Amino acid sequence: MPRCATRDGVELFYKDWGSGRPVVFLHGWPLNGDAWQDQARAVADVGFRAVAHDRRGHGRSTPVWDGYDFDTFADDLNDLLTSLDLDDVTLVGHSLGCGELARYLGRHGTSRVRSAVMVSTPTPLLAQGPDNPDGMPGSVFEALKAGILRERSQFWKDNALLLYSVGRPGSTATQGNLDAFWSMAMASTIAGDLACVDAFGYTDFHADLKKFDLPLLVVHGGDDLAVPADLTSRRTAALVPGAVLKVYEGGSHGLTMTPGTKERFNQDLIAFLQS
Repeated sequence: MPRCATRDGVELFYKDWGSGRPVVFLHGWPLNGDAWQDQARAVADVGFRAVAHDRRGHGRSTPVWDGYDFDTFADDLNDLLTSLDLDDVTLVGHSLGCGELARYLGRHGTSRVRSAVMVSTPTPLLAQGPDNPDGMPGSVFEALKAGILRERSQFWKDNALLLYSVGRPGSTATQGNLDAFWSMAMASTIAGDLACVDAFGYTDFHADLKKFDLPLLVVHGGDDLAVPADLTSRRTAALVPGAVLKVYEGGSHGLTMTPGTKERFNQDLIAFLQS
C-alpha cells in the first residue's frame, strides 16, 4: 500500500493513478481519499495523474491523537508533494480540504502549484465574530461536537442527510451516497472528528487567500444546507483576483458525489485542467 511518512512519523495512505500533470485531491470532513474516486478516474482517463491521500486520522492513515489543525494539515500536504516530487500541481479541495489547500498556499507558497479548485469551501471564515457578524454562531459547532459525543454512528447518518440535501426539491442523493459517507466517516478517529470541527469552524483564511497568485475555480452548491455560498465561496472568489465562481443550482454540499452535479463538476474540472 503506498504511504508517505510525514516529518513527525505519521503515515499517510494515498492513491496514485494515471500519468501526466498531477492533480492532487484533498477530501472533506470526515471522509478520506475514496471520496474522490470518480474524479480521480475521470482525470486519469484524459491524461492526468491523480493523487488522493487520506488525511492523518482518517481512512487508512495513522490514527493519531492530535495534529488536527490547518498548519499541520498543510505541512502534511507539503510532505506528500515533496515525497512524490510533484510540480505543476493542480490542488482540488472539498469542504475542509479547501482550508487545507488555502493554508498550504499561505504557508508554503505556490512554487509547486499551477492552479487550484475549491468546492463547497468553508473559507474565508465560518464563525461569527466582530469582523464576521453574519457568520455562524459558536452554538452550531458545539452542537456538531455534542452529536459526535452522544452517539457517533447515528450522528453521521443524520449529518449525511444535511450534507446531501436529502428531501429537498431536486435532490439526487442516493442511498449509496449516504452509505458511502457513513462508511468513510466511521473510519476516522473521534479525536479528529471533534478537533476538525473547531478547525474548520474558527480558522480565519483571509491572509492565506490574499497570497493566491494562480488560477482558481470555486464551485458551490446552490442548495448547500451546511455551508452557505454567500458566506464562503462568494467571498473567497472576491478575495482572489481572476477567480471563477460557479454555483450549481440545487447542488448540495456533497455535490462531487451525487448524480447530476457529479458529472457536471467532472466536466468543469477537466475543462479547467485543460485550459
